[in-house]
Amino acid sequence: MDEELPRRLRGAAQAHRPDRERMLARVERGMTRDRPSSRVSRPPRAATPWLRVAGATAAVCGVLAVGALAVTSAGDGGSQGQRAAAPPASPTATGGAATQPVPGGALRSEDGPLWTDGAVDPHSNAYWAQSNVTLKTAERLSSLTVELRIALTGGVSTTGSWRSLPEEDFSVSATEDGGFLVYRWALKPGRTVPAGTHMFAGQYNHAEGERDATGDYLTAHAVRTSGQRVSVGDRFGRDH
Repeated sequence: MDEELPRRLRGAAQAHRPDRERMLARVERGMTRDRPSSRVSRPPRAATPWLRVAGATAAVCGVLAVGALAVTSAGDGGSQGQRAAAPPASPTATGGAATQPVPGGALRSEDGPLWTDGAVDPHSNAYWAQSNVTLKTAERLSSLTVELRIALTGGVSTTGSWRSLPEEDFSVSATEDGGFLVYRWALKPGRTVPAGTHMFAGQYNHAEGERDATGDYLTAHAVRTSGQRVSVGDRFGRDH
């Protein structure tokens, strides 16, 4: 019995032929179970932080670029604002009518061949007035400038002017200067004023009620044909 068993085992071992292909397949399957699958998704680790840093850096650069653009734009606007805020030239510098200071003393109503008188027109009313300048000359004048000054009391504003001499012979202006509404008639070069009585008038609105005209006055400066200069003036009394 004991001798028979070893003989059989040896025979069986000699007769056994191992299936090599099946063994290799089993070994490969075992190894595959031990390795992690390449199809398993891995959670993001190192990639996420540097992407966040890169995104934040780009955002900061964008903010700085926008800020620089805003500063540049603000600088341009400021310089334009300073240029726009530059004060305008005075009326005198831009060719406004030259005016004379209020005389401190009495005005002469007559000088040589020239005489004048100032009065508020009787047709003036509680809202509107006309100041008349009467000018008489006994001889021809080669130059003449008449100025009528209306004190800028309540509501005074120009509504126009006129003169009895030809319109084309005079340069006319109405400006505000030194607390007055100033009407100015200046004879153009090469023209003359004939002997006779001539009228100049300035019209204006004013605040409702009686207007005190004692602050108003007129002056006239002329040149005789002989070349002599003459000047007259007058103050207005209390009226509308």
